[in-house]
Amino acid sequence: MNEPTIRVGIMSAERITAMLHGDYVIDGSDDRINGDVSAQYADGGILFNGVRYSVLRLTPVSESECFFTLCDVTIGVEFHWQRKEAQSFRGGIEFYAADGAVTVINNINAEEYLKSVISSEMNAHASLELLKAHAVISRSWLIAQISKKGTDAKNGGKGMRADGNEIVKWYDRDDHNLFDVCADDHCQRYQGITKAYIPTVKRAVEETRGEVLVSDGEICDARFSKCCGGATEEFGYCWEDKEVKYLKGVRDSADEAPLPDLTTECEAEKWIAAEPEAFCNTSDGEILRQILNDFDMETNDFYRWQVWYSQQELSDIVRERSGIDFGTIESLTPLERGVSGRISRLRIDGSKRSMIIGKELEIRKTLSQSHLYSSAFTVKRENGDFVIYGAGWGHGVGLCQIGAAVMGSKGYGYREILAHYYKGARVEAAYN
Repeated sequence: MNEPTIRVGIMSAERITAMLHGDYVIDGSDDRINGDVSAQYADGGILFNGVRYSVLRLTPVSESECFFTLCDVTIGVEFHWQRKEAQSFRGGIEFYAADGAVTVINNINAEEYLKSVISSEMNAHASLELLKAHAVISRSWLIAQISKKGTDAKNGGKGMRADGNEIVKWYDRDDHNLFDVCADDHCQRYQGITKAYIPTVKRAVEETRGEVLVSDGEICDARFSKCCGGATEEFGYCWEDKEVKYLKGVRDSADEAPLPDLTTECEAEKWIAAEPEAFCNTSDGEILRQILNDFDMETNDFYRWQVWYSQQELSDIVRERSGIDFGTIESLTPLERGVSGRISRLRIDGSKRSMIIGKELEIRKTLSQSHLYSSAFTVKRENGDFVIYGAGWGHGVGLCQIGAAVMGSKGYGYREILAHYYKGARVEAAYN
């Protein structure tokens, strides 16, 4: 295959304002435009420079010199670090009218996209081997998502099981019909050239150009999260109920001793209450700065953490976030845990009704104004309050970014890092 061009959904709003740095050409015209521009949703189309379009495409005259800046791009949507910022991008621009808003799409070559993803997902000063590992998994995930896009068309990549007393949801490629991937953490954090490309990022992408993880002849859907909490999770506990050979639960340490059975409440409670040795169990600021951007560094208790709610506060949050009136929340009971201790089915008992919810992301969304760091938690009652004791940050499937950063600092090569987190997968070239 050849290097693909990626269509990245950046933002949607009723009115988009942008600054074109350099000349751009409107598709179907020879006219060149630059400077301040705006696109306004109008009667199912796009109003741009006084002309109405159904779809508007702008192509840079020079791919290397031209770029555009968008105002008020939201990052960390619904997460605890959500905020808006101006962001700049190279490549082409597309404007689509959909659902009462204008959606902005950036067309960019895969390798350029990856340079931004690595700089956006992590601090670009990370070790070279960590950056190489991330280049391979980001490229693998990207190509796997594009290749299965047609198969996800019917449900948008999300799923649900429901009966009168249980709602189990999972989210994968929701709302991505207009583009390949979005620019936020739902897919891979992409901030264009807002984060500067430094030599090590450029080198990591170029030295692994085209390399992907392969298992049984197929490119791996290589998932990753911020901090596994000492144990990685299996695919099926977070998304579709299926086994993925290379996304198994592993102990995040050098000895790789078998994990305790964290699917049981007894072992999960002991694991979460302890701080077992693990690659990702680190407070080394130098290592953490390799992974965490400034807004990520605002979170410093990711390996083990706790959240304290009054009964009324928890009841209000659950009602607001779930849309279900449970009355006063009386108990939270884990019914199913994955191999990392992450809860995939949780029973909520209230004074008005009881309900079982899942999977991990739905649980995290329901029990927080943004998201709980993970669903690997236990619940204690203290003087009527609910205290949630948790482990890790994210779904925990695949590569643990903080654990991989520690491995890189200890001298592990990128292929060794990948072999640790993706059992049985191989590194191969998808294109040159």
